[in-house]
Amino acid sequence: MRTIQFREAICEAMSEEMRRDESVYLMGEEVAEYNGAYKASKGMLDEFGAKRVIDTPIAELGFAGIAVGSAMNGCRPIVEYMTFNFSLVGIDQIINNAAKMRQMSAGQFPMPMVFRGPTASAGQLGATHSQAFENWFANTPGLKVVVPSTVYDAKGLLKAAIRDNDPVIFMESEQMYGDKGEVPEGDYIIPLGVADIKRAGTDVTIVSFGKIIKEAHHAADELEKEGISCEIIDLRTVRPMDYETILTSVKKTNRLVVLEEAWPFASVASEITYIVQERAFDFLDAPIQRITTADTPAPYSPTLLKEWLPNAQDVIKAVKKVMYK
Repeated sequence: MRTIQFREAICEAMSEEMRRDESVYLMGEEVAEYNGAYKASKGMLDEFGAKRVIDTPIAELGFAGIAVGSAMNGCRPIVEYMTFNFSLVGIDQIINNAAKMRQMSAGQFPMPMVFRGPTASAGQLGATHSQAFENWFANTPGLKVVVPSTVYDAKGLLKAAIRDNDPVIFMESEQMYGDKGEVPEGDYIIPLGVADIKRAGTDVTIVSFGKIIKEAHHAADELEKEGISCEIIDLRTVRPMDYETILTSVKKTNRLVVLEEAWPFASVASEITYIVQERAFDFLDAPIQRITTADTPAPYSPTLLKEWLPNAQDVIKAVKKVMYK
């Protein structure tokens, strides 16, 4: 094993897949000459050239459409958005073409493509640059949605996403690109749709994904001092969702807390809550608790932003509530 940064894991995954398959290419704003806005494509222009690492204009709708057309013609594009907030400019191509073309063509056009970039908040970036759209994309049949929380997962999942024959939304975090973690020396793949139990426990199940899961780990450390054992499940893939891992855990712990950095209405947490009450209602010893951001646009003020975001204390409070403590 060796230790690398999150951004290096992303770069390695893309580079290894581009060496493996000449139909894979990268396209986006500043991905080439500038080595990526977050240096996640450092050195790729030098290795693969301007035909496979392509700087685009600030025109998300345009280059998303180019990617869709090239996927229909046998390429495997990776589209980088500087942030998924900007994907809204190109969302027509993602929702109406990438997600639907395989079905509308009766299977004649598989759509092997990845849309990747950072999601959710990253400090004081204001309301329009701090949004999480995992649930938006996961609501669309035809799309797969991946949100890794570790360096190891990021590399293995991105390689799987690039090899997948369906469009994959791959969501990272600006605040995680500098995170360090261990990865193997050789090639490895993490299958999409498989959750991971990051921490085994017996008293309560905490389900989360992406960078906000760090708050669950902080909370679990504190709760352990009080004799409360938390099982933490990292979804890794929001769609397809690994319901069985969640249900198996809930049937063991009999309590569930869901932590998500997104607005509460129609959230991923809402979907999990519905599935658990439908399939494991008799195993629950307490109502499910859901922790999300406040139901407002993200504030710019650092004091308000701190209140807006979920944190470890929110998790501790929710766990104690389901434990009746």
